[in-house]
Amino acid sequence: MFSFFRKKSPAPAPASAPAAQTNAAAPVAAHSALAPVATLNPLTEVSAHVPAARQGWLDKLKAGLRKTGSSIATVFTGTQIDDNLYEELETALLMADTGVKATEHLLKDLKRRIKDSKTTEPQAVKGLLIECITDLLTPLQKTLSIGEHQPTVIMVAGVNGAGKTTSIGKLTKHLADSGASVLLAAADTFRAAAREQLAVWADRNTVEIISQAGGDPAAVSFDAVSAGKARGKDVVLVDTAGRLPTQNHLMLELSKIKRVVQKADATAPHEVLLVIDGNTGQNALMQVKAFDETLQLTGLIVTKLDGTAKGGVLCAIAREKPVPVYFIGVGEQLADLETFNAREFAQALLS
Repeated sequence: MFSFFRKKSPAPAPASAPAAQTNAAAPVAAHSALAPVATLNPLTEVSAHVPAARQGWLDKLKAGLRKTGSSIATVFTGTQIDDNLYEELETALLMADTGVKATEHLLKDLKRRIKDSKTTEPQAVKGLLIECITDLLTPLQKTLSIGEHQPTVIMVAGVNGAGKTTSIGKLTKHLADSGASVLLAAADTFRAAAREQLAVWADRNTVEIISQAGGDPAAVSFDAVSAGKARGKDVVLVDTAGRLPTQNHLMLELSKIKRVVQKADATAPHEVLLVIDGNTGQNALMQVKAFDETLQLTGLIVTKLDGTAKGGVLCAIAREKPVPVYFIGVGEQLADLETFNAREFAQALLS
């Protein structure tokens, strides 16, 4: 099981500290199990020694993005680097939902790298493009931090069908397995089955849930944060109603939830995550812009990169609205959600 989270580590005890103080700190150190075992350097090649579980996940990611990769790879089958190659590559990138601004940026960066490296073989250009995409996506790479606040309040938004509640369930599982105590807030009171769906995840993960049948979403969120503080929980995950960014009255409801959460804890929410469907292309970028305007997003979860997803939209997000990507998903299974790594993604996109 991978650890997805970075927990704020306690300060090390002074060397001269008495034995009794050292022993007293032991339970705190044990609670720091959320720190990742290892972090891949995004500027190095993905190692052949990647743990088997993550390697299996990477294989799924490559399979999910194969359609995009094949379309782009075809560009490099010619015999020379010329205007035709650049035109075909521009078309392939646009078809991959990379967007105009990101495509222009990548082509300009690629031409510079080709000139600097004196590359003459089209096949070698593919490796340079991987470097371009990695550099573009690296600013999006960030680790979710747990432990600086108690509880860490995470508000999760997204349109219906993006996989929001399922993603919350997966995060809950991994948080609980990492030793964090989690409280769920079923603030998606508009959708009939949302409360029941979240309750299943709460029961499966043996965590508590605050829920009200037909209750006010903001009130449920307030109660959950207040309960999380009173019960000493590490994390409170708030599931909000799925909505389209064009539904102004529902977007205003999200703003209300955020304001009410701040009444329960002036520093909260500490994370505001948006779940986006990787199949929705440039529409995903529009969602990021709209939800960020309303909520000031701190991170993204990109789901469903196992189907017809083109994947290039992450480049568009990096260029036009660089909100960090905490996790990406390639399926419905628990292990199908993993931390985002820029180099892994670039290699999978062009595999």
